[in-house]
Amino acid sequence: MEQQHDEQEHEVYGGEIPDEGEMDADVEMSSRAEEDELQDPNSKDLEDMKKRLKEIEEEAGALREMQAKVEKEMGAVQDSSSASATQAEKEEVDARSIYVGNVDYACTPEEVQQHFQSCGTVNRVTILTDKFGQPKGFAYVEFVEVDAVQNALLLNESELHGRQLKKGSKVQTTHAVQAILMVTWLM
Repeated sequence: MEQQHDEQEHEVYGGEIPDEGEMDADVEMSSRAEEDELQDPNSKDLEDMKKRLKEIEEEAGALREMQAKVEKEMGAVQDSSSASATQAEKEEVDARSIYVGNVDYACTPEEVQQHFQSCGTVNRVTILTDKFGQPKGFAYVEFVEVDAVQNALLLNESELHGRQLKKGSKVQTTHAVQAILMVTWLM
């Protein structure tokens, strides 16, 4: 009865139980296969790749550390430079700047500079763009002299690339935008 039960169990689980000698042979075969892999030239290549990967990972770690160090130093430099640009200096630059609306999307900063050159020396032209780099249709022109702003405002509704430009001082435009935002926020 006992033997019959063992036979049924072997049939259920897929066959006979191997002898101990057969099991030892399986172990010897697997150890030989491992030795063959070690002698195989592909395994040497694999080991070389593992070494190279480790070197690359170490190099990447060193680069990350250097990047963090540079970013930390740059942050310190930017903090000190932003502290030096006081509110008074920003207001002085705004007083020498104008807002220019309805700027053609194909207009370059050089063309805007040439358009306002008769008003005074142009220090910088900034054409604002969206996150995709496309012009938004307006610009800021910064002059060297404050008097140039009044001359530039006289060119209101002058044409550039077939479009009538709308001008205003940057200070007035900034205050108008802030007022619009404040009213919108209060609603």
